[in-house]
Amino acid sequence: MPKKTVIPFGPQHPILPEPIHLDLVLEDEKVVDALPSIGYVHRGLEKLVEKREFTEYVYVIERICGICSFIHGLSYCQAIEEIMGIDVPERARFIRTMGSEYSRTHSHLLILGCIADGMGFENLFMGLWKARERVLNRMEESFGGRIIQGTCKIGGVKKDITGETLDKMIIELDAIDREMKEMTEILLKDDAVRHRLKKVGYISRDDAYHLGAVGPTARGSGVRIDMRERGYAAYDKIKFAPVLESGGDCYARTAVRVGELFQSTDIIRQCIRKMPDGPTETKVIGNPSGEYASRVEQPRGEAVHYAKANGTRYLSRFRIRTPTFANIPPLVEMLRGCELADVPVIILSMDPCISCTER
Repeated sequence: MPKKTVIPFGPQHPILPEPIHLDLVLEDEKVVDALPSIGYVHRGLEKLVEKREFTEYVYVIERICGICSFIHGLSYCQAIEEIMGIDVPERARFIRTMGSEYSRTHSHLLILGCIADGMGFENLFMGLWKARERVLNRMEESFGGRIIQGTCKIGGVKKDITGETLDKMIIELDAIDREMKEMTEILLKDDAVRHRLKKVGYISRDDAYHLGAVGPTARGSGVRIDMRERGYAAYDKIKFAPVLESGGDCYARTAVRVGELFQSTDIIRQCIRKMPDGPTETKVIGNPSGEYASRVEQPRGEAVHYAKANGTRYLSRFRIRTPTFANIPPLVEMLRGCELADVPVIILSMDPCISCTER
C-alpha cells in the first residue's frame, strides 16, 4: 500500500499570484486530499467599519483587493443606498456597469495569463497581459485609476465620462477585441494547452452546485448562476446570457472566461449606445439605519456585502462573503485524485483571490 505523505503547497510558491496555503495529502504523486488553511494575510478590514464613517468606508472596501476593487466599491454603495432609500441616477448606473465590465475583462486577462505562465507558455502569458494593458489604460483615462479607481460613491459616481471619451472607448474596444481574439484562440486551440487542461481538475455539475461553487468555477460545470441576471446597476437594461460550459475541467473554466471577455466588451458597447443624459449622483442626507445584503457578480463569482447600520455615522457591522471563499470546497474536490504536477494549474483555473478571502 502506498505511503501517505503530507506536503505544504504555498503560501509562497513560484506559480501562485496570491498566498493560498494547502496541505496536500499524497500517495506517491497522486493527491488524495487537500486541507486548506485560511488566515495568512488577515488584515482586520471589517473591524475598521467601527472607526471610519460610512461615507469614507468605501475607500477601505476598494482596498480589499486591487483586482476586484471596482465591484467591491459598487456593492458596498448599493447596500448603503438600499438602507437609506437613495435613488441612483440612471447615468451613474450605466457608468457603474461599464466599470464593472472593464474590471471583469482585466481580471480575466490577468488570470488567463497566469494559467499560461503556469504551463510554461511565456509568449502567450505576455500576449494576454499586453492586451490587459490596453484595458487598464482605458480604465485609467475613463475612471481615474488603473487598479483602484475610487469612482463609486454612495448616491452615484464621482466622475462623469464625456461623449468624446465614450467615442474613443468604442474605437479602443475594437482593438482590444482583435488582440484578445488572437491570444485566446491560441489558448483554446493549442494542442499543448488542451493536453494540460482537458480532463484535469474535474468537478461534476452536481458537486459544483452542492458544494456552493460560484462564477466561472460553477458555470464551467454547467451551473447557471450569475448575479448580473438580478438586474442591479444597469444590467436590467442590457442583453446578455451567462456563458456556460459543461466540461467541468480546467479547460471548461478557461473557456468560460474567454467567452466572458467578449461578452464584457459587448456589454460596454451596449452601455455606451444606451447611455442616458442627466446627473451622475444623488446628494446623501442623514445617516443609515437598517440592514441589507448586496449581491453582485465579481470576476470570480457572487460576492455578498452585508451592512448593518444603527443611525449613526458609523456602521455597527459589515460582513463580506467573497467568491473565492465559496469556491474553496469545490477546489478541494477538484484536487482529489489529481497528479501533483497538475495542482498549480487547477488552483489557477479557479482564479483564487486570497486578499478578498482573508480580509
